Amino acid sequence: MVDQDKIKEASRLIIEAIGEDPDREGLVMTPDRIGRMYEEIMEGYDKDPSEVLSTFFTVSENTPVIEKDITFYSMCEHHMLPFFGKAHIAYIPDGKVVGLSKLARCVEIYARRLQIQENMTRQIADAIMDTISPKGVLVVLEAEHTCMTMRGVKKPGSKTLTMASRGVFKEDPVLEGKYIELLING
Repeated sequence: MVDQDKIKEASRLIIEAIGEDPDREGLVMTPDRIGRMYEEIMEGYDKDPSEVLSTFFTVSENTPVIEKDITFYSMCEHHMLPFFGKAHIAYIPDGKVVGLSKLARCVEIYARRLQIQENMTRQIADAIMDTISPKGVLVVLEAEHTCMTMRGVKKPGSKTLTMASRGVFKEDPVLEGKYIELLING
């Protein structure tokens, strides 16, 4: 999906636009490195989260599953600067569970796209709900946005929390609150 030649050309133009010499020794290979970097950090466009989540196991009890502190790195679609943090997921199965690595892979697929945190949170919750049909899912993302910490308002260390509830979590605010507490503090 990534067109490395266009990225290299654009990178060279940016280097020239800021007043640098793209043929200088330290910069001559930079457009190539940037092309390879974008191919890696934007690989989520070529992946389908439903394929990752489609491998599941049957369970006899529908005890809640919680996976916390899934590290992610993404790129803000407004400034094309990184935001990064942790994803926390809770779901109540309805007869089937996915392997724990599948939840992390789902987060990774959505993180490796130009993105805003609010949409990413919703997309992860919807993918889990649509693919494994649990009784409910709760997704919390907490992230630091470099578009806010290294430029603009310049407030390093500030975090943004976003949440998406589906199924029983959305229907029962007390249950939702209990699990939000577990995901964030527990």
